[in-house]
Amino acid sequence: MKIDTLPWTEKYRPKKLDEVAGQENVVAVLKAFVKRRNMPNLLFAGPPGVGKTTCTLALARELYGEDYKDYVLELNASDDRGIGIVRGKIKEFARTVALHNAPFKIIFLDEADALTPDAQNALRRTMEKYADITRFILSCNYSSKIIEPLQSRTSVFRFGPISEHDIKKMLKHIIHKEQLKVDDDALEAITYVSDGDLRKAINVLQGAAMQTSHITEKIIYSISSRAKPKEVQEMIKLALSNKFEKARKMLDTLMIEYGMSGEDVLLQMYKEVINMDIDDRIKVKIVDKIGEYNFRLVEGANERIQLEALLAQLMVVNN
Repeated sequence: MKIDTLPWTEKYRPKKLDEVAGQENVVAVLKAFVKRRNMPNLLFAGPPGVGKTTCTLALARELYGEDYKDYVLELNASDDRGIGIVRGKIKEFARTVALHNAPFKIIFLDEADALTPDAQNALRRTMEKYADITRFILSCNYSSKIIEPLQSRTSVFRFGPISEHDIKKMLKHIIHKEQLKVDDDALEAITYVSDGDLRKAINVLQGAAMQTSHITEKIIYSISSRAKPKEVQEMIKLALSNKFEKARKMLDTLMIEYGMSGEDVLLQMYKEVINMDIDDRIKVKIVDKIGEYNFRLVEGANERIQLEALLAQLMVVNN
């Protein structure tokens, strides 16, 4: 089987704003900027894999054409997060005049919330000083980590998780292009494990396709280290029914067969408790316990002991 050297997230990255999935409101405004050939500094905020970088690159392509790389400086702030990067690369690029008839250049700072406070403060002055020839696009997962003076100098666009419909639409496009056979249950599984992250969904599909051209639900859950929702729900129900040994045995299955970490198990338990058909008061108690034991794991406690203790606590919750 031929294995692509290029990740599918790059191979199938939309080149035009019209092709961006699931962010219609943001795209409509960006298209207006392209039409006017002018725009303010922008701040894209939202969870991973929802199109922040894609929108930036598609915007640049529509402004500058295929030579867009000559007018765009793309930096990942998590790699160079100190004040030196602002005084060095960013300032040098910002002060140079754009070639030909380009209205301005663009500096794209991905993961800008990783910049130190000193670097963000230094960036304020650079944004103001070269506003006539350079525009800045900042991308972050948490806008609260961007200092207020920077937020006030940008137009903030909030990106939401990609809908199941849009994820499936993109996956079906890739499946058709790559001539894969994917079961309907497998497609549902990819959508479930991706949690609105289209990049994660495409990576899971590519990882499964490297094993076989016929992709099943079992392969998806195995490669993504996630359990089937019904298995997690069954484990919780067993614990609530005072069947500790059976619940413990199912926990073994989740951690050994699927290779899940303790935190993975807790996160999936939290997700499934909300969807279970049990009394809301019991749901509240279970969520409270999951939060407590998640804190213990983050603080470094033994994950196996803590997860079994949580199952024991669930038996008490229902009594």
